[in-house]
Amino acid sequence: MNAHDAPHHPREVTQPMTGKPSVSVYDPPPLPPAPPRAAVPTRLPQRARLQPSRRVFWLIGVGALLGMLLLAGVGVLLLAGALGRGVLPAVSMVGVRLGGMSLDQAQAVLARLAPELTLSDGERTWQVPAHALGLRIDAAASAARAYAEGRTEGDLLHALLGRVTLAPVVTIDIAAAEAYFLAERDTFRRAPLDAGVGFADGQAFATPAQDGVELDIQATLARVFADPTAVLTSGSLALVTVPRPPAVTDASAALAQARALLASPLEVRVFDPVSGAEQLWTVPPSQWGSWLTAVSDTTSPFGLRLQLDEGVLRAYLQAQANAAFDATRTLDVDAAVASVQAALATGNPRGGFAQVKHLPRTHVVKAGESITSIAWDYGFPYPYLQQANNNIQSVSVGQTLVIPPADLFLTLPVVPHKRIVVSISQQRTRVYENRQLIQDWLSSTGIADSPTWTGVYQVISRVPNAYAGNWNLYMPYFIGVYRPIPNAEFTNGFHGFPTRGGGQILWENSLGRRVTYGCILLSNSNAKWLYDWAEEGVVVEILP
Repeated sequence: MNAHDAPHHPREVTQPMTGKPSVSVYDPPPLPPAPPRAAVPTRLPQRARLQPSRRVFWLIGVGALLGMLLLAGVGVLLLAGALGRGVLPAVSMVGVRLGGMSLDQAQAVLARLAPELTLSDGERTWQVPAHALGLRIDAAASAARAYAEGRTEGDLLHALLGRVTLAPVVTIDIAAAEAYFLAERDTFRRAPLDAGVGFADGQAFATPAQDGVELDIQATLARVFADPTAVLTSGSLALVTVPRPPAVTDASAALAQARALLASPLEVRVFDPVSGAEQLWTVPPSQWGSWLTAVSDTTSPFGLRLQLDEGVLRAYLQAQANAAFDATRTLDVDAAVASVQAALATGNPRGGFAQVKHLPRTHVVKAGESITSIAWDYGFPYPYLQQANNNIQSVSVGQTLVIPPADLFLTLPVVPHKRIVVSISQQRTRVYENRQLIQDWLSSTGIADSPTWTGVYQVISRVPNAYAGNWNLYMPYFIGVYRPIPNAEFTNGFHGFPTRGGGQILWENSLGRRVTYGCILLSNSNAKWLYDWAEEGVVVEILP
């Protein structure tokens, strides 16, 4: 047994100079001698050689962590800046990028917007401002919505880095929208197209019927009210319409009528009531067939009426008049158009009538002329010449006068196929019908102091037994022809032998001589015949 293997026993140790009992202390055995040191190897093992690299990786990891923390800090700073500046960068509204704007700036931008809407009925489109339909952007509320995106609403990351399109806050005034549609309902209406007749190269062909459309205002308003935001942001509104069926769906009868009409030329008889001359203007079917149109007519048995294009007809008549007449004559185009259309409605394209209208003229006074002589030569009572020239009482050589139109006294619709012609120099009255002489009578006209005036007049009244107060005369079968004084009731005309004092008959034996006070005297039998034959409007021409 060596010293290292000997057993250890506790030993007692007395504390010196204390007088206290001693304490038992464990005394370990002595250490064994150290073994001899081994020699250090010249090469380290592999594991031992890697240990220094751990420091490098550790340093790299620490650096990366610090970098990430730095980037995060920068991001936090940027985020804080973005959040502090206004609307987040990626936020847009109604096509406007609001990112970076303050709340006030965004509100100002939105307030200036004036969006338009495209209204459509499926075939047509109209551009209208949204406010016309009562749709407006609430700029304050919309700006607040944009500002809240990414803060209290929505996704922060998208609001910062993505693309966020927000709908604006839209207000609607439904009463304004209704008022707009009521005011513009005709704009959105499309009239139905009746079945009709078309014309080309003088030939007629059938055209099909087509439905029209009418705006359903209440249904359209409901569509707007259901989602006004979607209407405004999309910029379009599909109108709600209802069909309008045509009144005529079968034009076969009108087609047959048109083809019958086009078998004849279009004829217009042009009559000059002053001269009594006539012209016949003729248009071949190959030309006037292209003027025809078919229009709806509820009074027609097949719902259509054939008529000529008024503009084309009017242009034709005016061009013909310009070529045919001098500067003192024109055409009553309105009456001519109405006459041609009326004749066509009865199926008679040859029945058109047009009347020549006369225009005022001028006259330069020559030596020896007077107001009376000038009026006599032009054919009307001299007071009318005075009236046309500021009520002149005399004339001088070289003076220019206005001469009233030759048809001044033709105030009633003319009866073109009847005419009465009085010759003062021959003291005869001749009656024509359809340009044929049917009566030729001896007659008497006015004395020199109260003459029968030359001119072109017409029957304006008929009285069985008229009374002339100036001369206390009763005139049987009186036919009024003209008033010698403007606006006066006194009238000259035809009559039979007058009576005075209840029975005295005047001028029975005076026919053929000037004996009256301006009227045209006929025998009683002839006066009665003329009274029965000559209706109002018949032209009366009195020659010198």
